[in-house]
Amino acid sequence: MLPYRIAWLDDAKADVRALDQPTAMRLFEGILCFAQTGSGKVTALHGDMAGGFRLRLGDYCVLFTLEEDAMRIFGVRHRSEAYR
Repeated sequence: MLPYRIAWLDDAKADVRALDQPTAMRLFEGILCFAQTGSGKVTALHGDMAGGFRLRLGDYCVLFTLEEDAMRIFGVRHRSEAYR
């Protein structure tokens, strides 16, 4: 059900604050594009993160869940550390 409302959990906010501004802005643009259109490199997560999704934006992964009208972002991590 598009478009999704974007909801940031506190851990995800902290992850973004740790990034440089140009990287954070690129991530915001990619997240907004996905929330509005549903397009992007999205993969369902497995194992401990089952039920969640990963949106790949360059070298970063946005970890989130989808609810009826909301995209709840619970993490933003470099892809080398996304699943630890």
